Amino acid sequence: MTKKLTAKRIKSYIKYLQKQRILVLGDLMLDEFIWGSVNRISPEAPVPVVQVMRESAFPGGAANVARNITDFGATAIIGGMIGQDENGAKLLAILEKSGIATNGIISVPEFSTIVKTRIIAQHQQIVRVDREKKKKVTQPEIDDLLSKLRDIVRHVDAIIIEDYGKGFITQALVEQIITLAADHLKLVTVDPNPANPLDWAGAALVKPNRKEAFSAAGLPYTEEEHSIREIGDVLLEKWRVKSVLITLGEEGMMLFDPPEKPYHIPTRAREVFDVSGAGDTVIAYYTMAIAAGLSSAHAAEIANHAAGVVVGKLGTATLTPAELATSFDEQEKPVRVPLRETRVRQIHT
Repeated sequence: MTKKLTAKRIKSYIKYLQKQRILVLGDLMLDEFIWGSVNRISPEAPVPVVQVMRESAFPGGAANVARNITDFGATAIIGGMIGQDENGAKLLAILEKSGIATNGIISVPEFSTIVKTRIIAQHQQIVRVDREKKKKVTQPEIDDLLSKLRDIVRHVDAIIIEDYGKGFITQALVEQIITLAADHLKLVTVDPNPANPLDWAGAALVKPNRKEAFSAAGLPYTEEEHSIREIGDVLLEKWRVKSVLITLGEEGMMLFDPPEKPYHIPTRAREVFDVSGAGDTVIAYYTMAIAAGLSSAHAAEIANHAAGVVVGKLGTATLTPAELATSFDEQEKPVRVPLRETRVRQIHT
């Protein structure tokens, strides 16, 4: 197994991550946030009354993966489907303002752009409102997309397939994307959706969370570590991919990368305010690191630290190079035990 990644080494690697050009393909969404405060309960029903203070909007779904990449200083090109509607135009404008290239997006007249609206008060999400109508991408639409991607793929370092199960990612599309990537020697990583079981053969890595992993393996859910190890072996064989990275929430993540032994990485999160988009962060940073030439183990460590930073923020957050470096610095600080606790430990030794 590769030696543990140190704070000194990550600082030298950051510039290589920032040089990467990543194509992100998947379900595109507009994430809206309504921020406010709650001071009373409605007289009309037992629900909180939110006094709105401000509103904001960000790229969501697969577009949040791209946002993670560009906010770190690397280059992201987004591919997906939007409607010819007001929300689609708003999402395009936000993507362009965020520095995300939009030349892989197709606009479909009969499709409504997906919008997720979160209402947050006192640092807590009160409710989420989803506006979506699932639509499977058709072969003519795939052909339109591929006509855009053939030139794009030549100039990127890796491709991320981000499946939110809304209809854009289909087996036909996956097979053609993986073939196109292979033709140009580009690696493909995948964030799957259990509601949309697909064949990922030819991808470099698939990244499910714990529940998604058990669902994909067709086995009953459990939190026992030995079962996770078994699941990893099952998925490597089922998906016929080089590596599988299973995220485990507060327990970190487990990397399966034969012939190396399974590699468990404890979580780096200190406080958890919001897990929205943490999986997006993991796949973004793992892919940037692998594309930069780092080992699978080091890529997973970087992704783990990045996720530990974003879950400490509200909303679908991102992080900066300085925040990533600080997370590694904190890892190496000695644990200070209060004098009183030290004495108690000595007494009981």
